[in-house]
Amino acid sequence: SSKAAPPSSLYPSPQISPNMFILSLLSDDAADPRVCLICGDRATGLHYGIISCEGCKGFFKRSICNKRVYRCSRDKNCEMSRKQRNRCQYCRLLKCLQMGMNRKAIREDGMPGGRNKSIGPVQITDEEIERIMSGQEFKEEASLPEHTWSNNGDSSDHSSPSNGASEGNQPSPASTLSSNRSLEMGGGYTAAVRDQYINAPMNTPYQLLPHLFSYAAQSGLLAPQPRSLYPQSHPLVMQLVAAEDLAPLATPMLIEDGYKVTQVELFALLCRLADELLFRQISWIKKLPFFCELSIEDYTCLLSSTWQELILLSCLTIYSAQIFGDLADVTAKYTPSDEELQGFSEDSMELMERLIYLFRKFHQLKVSNEEYACMKAINFLNQDIRGLTNVSQLEQLNKRYWYVCQDYTEYKYPHQPKRFPEIMMCLPEIRFMAGKLVNVPLEQLPLLFKAVLHSCKSSFISNRTGSSPCMPTTATSPGN
Repeated sequence: SSKAAPPSSLYPSPQISPNMFILSLLSDDAADPRVCLICGDRATGLHYGIISCEGCKGFFKRSICNKRVYRCSRDKNCEMSRKQRNRCQYCRLLKCLQMGMNRKAIREDGMPGGRNKSIGPVQITDEEIERIMSGQEFKEEASLPEHTWSNNGDSSDHSSPSNGASEGNQPSPASTLSSNRSLEMGGGYTAAVRDQYINAPMNTPYQLLPHLFSYAAQSGLLAPQPRSLYPQSHPLVMQLVAAEDLAPLATPMLIEDGYKVTQVELFALLCRLADELLFRQISWIKKLPFFCELSIEDYTCLLSSTWQELILLSCLTIYSAQIFGDLADVTAKYTPSDEELQGFSEDSMELMERLIYLFRKFHQLKVSNEEYACMKAINFLNQDIRGLTNVSQLEQLNKRYWYVCQDYTEYKYPHQPKRFPEIMMCLPEIRFMAGKLVNVPLEQLPLLFKAVLHSCKSSFISNRTGSSPCMPTTATSPGN
């Protein structure tokens, strides 16, 4: 799905947009998402912003860290494949940059791990690429002499683990729901719903749940009135649930008794989990009942801005048994050093406390699979994200599932009149927490997860008998 660069471009190779790695996975022709975007070899995950293999990851890291300047003896358009990638280092690095590999995600000291700079690939101009390829940028940044390397190939295709998560195009943390929706959660919630939407023009496909406007205007202080679920609500909710992958996570999280987990090992496990969870979100999008109602470009924009929120929400609900059970057991076998403890920042402490609060809130609510599926769709369909092309249709979809969720929740829990507002108010907190998580220094993540999971697991075990359908029970042992 790449396009040829214009004739005036400095480089004939295809230019890739910042979200191409998601776009390629959402497109129908992406049969195997785990293929390196540089050489086509088997990919091992997200490295420096794009899906790539270990070889290209290591090559890019060495090229940037060592400030190497290569030369192409041909037309700067050499074939890149698993067998051909070592023949021209110039074209290999060029393609890394064009595909969106983020050089600023590489640690300056060359040590394992990355710097938390961006979600996914970055897009740079031809002029910026030329400055990197010629070594001009290296000389300006570090005032170091230029080193020129020949085209003898680079046979070393191994590198240390790198960053798998980073910061992206975030809407304001307070705008998980639109500003109008935030107002609805206050005292004028039901009146705002009626005043804002009862006369709002809707296309025929979106004229759903008309009866909601009648009872939505009733005061939340009134005794709940017995009623039936609107006929269209149930199938819409069931379609969302069917799109979910409720199978246990496949990433191994079993550790032998007595084994001491290192910081690097725990960080690598967290990266693998994030990798699997991200691919599950991509598969989820393709199964959505409204998948054909928005463009691939809009889905790419939405996922690029909300993937960390979707992952956090899923960890608090459908995958909570594994996260607060199996993963907590692994983190219990990790003992941070004195240096790691001293380096734990106040921001990380605050984040830890808010994550623990958020876990307890979800555990108290016992969010069902149906409510989770609706929450996820509402959070994903965020019309406040910049760069969307069909905002009006997105808003209609958002309203559809907002009212479906309200209808289902009030029908299912008639004696909990505040349940729907409480569930919806979790979404701004999730967005805020997700935005904070991607800014945590990578070396602090293992300790942060250990602290959060250790505190939450005791609550999870003590209340196991009352677990919600969203929290399937599994046998877990207490943490150390």
